[in-house]
Amino acid sequence: MDYRRIIPCLDVKNGRLVKGVNFVQLKDVGDPAENAAAYSKAGADELVFLDITATIEKRKTLLNAVKRTVEKCTIPLTVGGGIADCSAVEELINIGASGVSVNTAAVKNPDFIKEAAKEFGSDKITVAIDTNSNAQLPSGFEVMVAGGTAGTGIDAVEWAKKVQDLGAGQILPTSMDADGTQAGYDIPMTKAIADAVSLPVIASGGAGTLEHLYDAITQARADAVLVASIAHFGTFTIRRMKEYLAERNIPVNL
Repeated sequence: MDYRRIIPCLDVKNGRLVKGVNFVQLKDVGDPAENAAAYSKAGADELVFLDITATIEKRKTLLNAVKRTVEKCTIPLTVGGGIADCSAVEELINIGASGVSVNTAAVKNPDFIKEAAKEFGSDKITVAIDTNSNAQLPSGFEVMVAGGTAGTGIDAVEWAKKVQDLGAGQILPTSMDADGTQAGYDIPMTKAIADAVSLPVIASGGAGTLEHLYDAITQARADAVLVASIAHFGTFTIRRMKEYLAERNIPVNL
């Protein structure tokens, strides 16, 4: 892809759009479908819809919430949360999701990535990697699962290489340390993953200023930036984010 993407993230709990800090302290910020419609009109390149409690609650993604959101959305929508097998992937694609994001189920059963990529195409399979700092691991970053509630002891960079080999189409690493802080993306973690793989990498967790978007692209080599707080709370419009990047010679789809 020859331009850098701006991707608002819709974290959904009980069918409502929420935003938290470090994966907790969740606040209700509206209806995901209405927000999806607004972001589609505002010029977002894609959307990510994450049913953030599906895995912990041991259930599948809330299909009715996804369906309502897809119907209001005119841009690609990737869905994650509680997706544990190929039948769940198929259900979501059948109701209009452009692809899926898998995390916990992929860590538990890496062959799931291979099977899903083979059946639906790598371009439909994003592997989300939630990370926490862990000085005991070679890269310094540990893969977290179950909505960030459980450590795995797996090195995030090694896991990124493995999911590439298994057929993932892109990687979505989110720093739990930075999530919702608006203090900037975790540049070292994102760059370590981007340097280790040839897949597109979406920077996620911590955007608070326009400079943070630029830093993720130029310093961490991200192909796309996920935004939540700065978009949901009206800090910056999607247009302003793109104009800022364009002014600094970053190719964007204006």
